[in-house]
Amino acid sequence: MSLAPPGETRLVTRNRPTSTRRRRRTLRSRNSRLSAVMLLPAVLVALLFIGFPLYMIVNLSLRDGKTMIMSEVNDLPFTTNNYRAVLSNPETWEALRITAIYTLATVAGAFTIGLLSALVLRRRLVGRRWLRTLVLIPWAIPGVVATVTFVWMLDGTYGVFNYLLRKVGLIDQNVAWFFDPETALIGVLMPTIWIAYPLCTLMLLAALQSVPAELYEAARVDGASPRAQFRHVTWPAIQSSAVLAMIVTGLWTFTTFDFIYAITRGGPDRATETLAVAIYNEAFVYFNLPYASTLGVITMAIAVMCLFILFPVVRRRFF
Repeated sequence: MSLAPPGETRLVTRNRPTSTRRRRRTLRSRNSRLSAVMLLPAVLVALLFIGFPLYMIVNLSLRDGKTMIMSEVNDLPFTTNNYRAVLSNPETWEALRITAIYTLATVAGAFTIGLLSALVLRRRLVGRRWLRTLVLIPWAIPGVVATVTFVWMLDGTYGVFNYLLRKVGLIDQNVAWFFDPETALIGVLMPTIWIAYPLCTLMLLAALQSVPAELYEAARVDGASPRAQFRHVTWPAIQSSAVLAMIVTGLWTFTTFDFIYAITRGGPDRATETLAVAIYNEAFVYFNLPYASTLGVITMAIAVMCLFILFPVVRRRFF
């Protein structure tokens, strides 16, 4: 029986891993090209429906003049006067202040109610499935319907909210919630929080259900109070979902338009004029589309800046 020389045997043994790695690289390259081809239609659609409107907004913000006709935009002079006008206008900073208050108050209210409702729904209650459905109903109701309902509830003459406050003794006479600059923002916040809290409830409840029951049993054996259990067991387990819920709710609230415009249109005396309402008023009330586009670009830049600030937190929590 003839045997191959030792050198040839070693040569064949060395070539096998090399050829295997080459085939793997070729297969990986083919999969990458296939993935790129499959994603190309989605990328093109995104560029069409997202990239082109963004280009038009930026282009409009750099034009000087008033127009509502898109074919006349390129005839307007190219300038940065709109940015100087927007940034030097005190009403812009006032709208930004109101937007910040509106966003932070909505996030705080929606998260608090969502956390409390999630803690309640986690327990084994009678009719828990029906309660979960009822909690999620506000999320499915259109914003305009919710605003009309709250307008009736907060009416200064026959609203049920004033009636309840009088019965409790917190007020002596009816409050015109939407006609007083001091209370108009509070009246607008109520339907916004009512719509926003089910999302926080859903996200936090999903996180709570993933906490092992053994952790609570061990904490009770060690003599931990309910407050200590929440601090050392519940909160560390749901912290990532809580951060994500607050970020999503904040970004949604920052650009919310329908609640405020349907109730107050930014009034009274611009007490509820957020950046979103200011953009609409400039574009479709004063017909100053370039100025409104500039406000839109600045609003988008603020949202992106907030995302960049919060991205390290999200990456540390989820990745």
